[in-house]
Amino acid sequence: MVKIGVMFMPIQGVGHLISTVELAKLLLKNTEIHFSITILTINHLVPAWASAIKAYIDSVISLGLDITFEELPQIDPPNHQKPETFVTRFVDSHKPLVRDSISRYLSSPSSPPLSALVLDLFCTSMIDVANEFDIPAYIYFTSTAAMLSLMLYLPDYYSNDVEGDIDLPGLSSLPKLCVPEILRDKNDEDCNIFLHHGKRFREAKGIIVNTFDELEPASLKALVDGRCLPDHPTPSVFPVGPLLALEQKKDGSECHECIKWLDEQPLGSVVFLCFGSLGCFERPQVKKIAEGLERSGQRFLWALRSPSTDDIRLPTDSNLAEVLPEGFLERIKERGKVWPSWAPQIQILAHKSVGGFVTHCGWNSSLESIWFGVPMLGWPLYAEQHLNAFEMGRVLGVALELKLGDENEGFVSSEEVERGVRRLMGEDEEGVKVRTRVEEMKVASRKALQTGGSSDAALERFVMKLISEMPSK
Repeated sequence: MVKIGVMFMPIQGVGHLISTVELAKLLLKNTEIHFSITILTINHLVPAWASAIKAYIDSVISLGLDITFEELPQIDPPNHQKPETFVTRFVDSHKPLVRDSISRYLSSPSSPPLSALVLDLFCTSMIDVANEFDIPAYIYFTSTAAMLSLMLYLPDYYSNDVEGDIDLPGLSSLPKLCVPEILRDKNDEDCNIFLHHGKRFREAKGIIVNTFDELEPASLKALVDGRCLPDHPTPSVFPVGPLLALEQKKDGSECHECIKWLDEQPLGSVVFLCFGSLGCFERPQVKKIAEGLERSGQRFLWALRSPSTDDIRLPTDSNLAEVLPEGFLERIKERGKVWPSWAPQIQILAHKSVGGFVTHCGWNSSLESIWFGVPMLGWPLYAEQHLNAFEMGRVLGVALELKLGDENEGFVSSEEVERGVRRLMGEDEEGVKVRTRVEEMKVASRKALQTGGSSDAALERFVMKLISEMPSK
């Protein structure tokens, strides 16, 4: 059996690392080629995340797969800047270390030929390092095909000094407010960082995307047809998703309290509210959510975390007595549960009692909801989530949209929370339509990964490209 190496470089962060490992696992399932995987990891600057990353890496190592994690030496971070600029410059500072790592790999007689360097979207500077060694560089894009289209399209679009809605190939007219906030001002430093990454995507041998043909056919066709880069060849696009960490560690320990509560609820009766690892609300918004849920009469499970009080800005566990309206927990105790800490989202979405998901529209969360056939109510908060909410609601039909306030940074009224939850869980035409559509995509997501499915075929094309363009060691 042929043995070849692939080296990955995700940015620091559990979500990006997990998705990278899931892609590596797909390659390792190949029965004709023995892949040997190396994952370069950057030391995380947030202690809480660093410990979570270490625990995850240890769990992967325990599986005994041909995956080697190489932790790059610690580098002093750049001066404090906006997040996207900070991450990009921090990654860039690792170029000498990545160069040394590849050099050691290539000089080791036990290393199989290195067929590719697969980079996170923020790691495009490492294309330079790959070129130095004549190693093909690929991008692993962990978001949507629509977001990829936008990143490829915007550099040329903004050069024409146009304003207003964006005529994005594959999505037609995209409202400016649905463009990620960071990309709305072309004169902003962070916007230009993103535009720079989008330009560098053109240099990659290919772009692997965590989506599947049946979910985003129009955006993927626009990419393949070259309409997002009309004046430049588009790299090969490989939609290999959905890539999800669905395997839950079963150690015989007690069941999570949220799951125990769900076990007692009727089939499909509970709406689950959760807003990702960074999602949280100030007290005035928490109060409005609580009021809306109480008036809706709907069963609910709400993962509620509070804003941090330090500079790291990560959500913290909530003191429910402080943040919720007085008497709220007592009044809803027969039909609702508020959980003040991290919640096992995959297990919850997989539970038969859950019939709806109020979500921030992070792409991993959206794919998980689709995989389990749970319709969504989109409440986007940051990054590309506004684009995701727009696409899933108005284009894909797997979510309903929540009316966000135009002022006060998207403040949502209690009336809108109540209305949104009732629409999502109700039996009117709107609710039935979104449930039918998400069930169709649930089936399609599984078929895509099966032998001969669209994502399986895309992965095979990627493997064939690796072999055909593999340099000599």
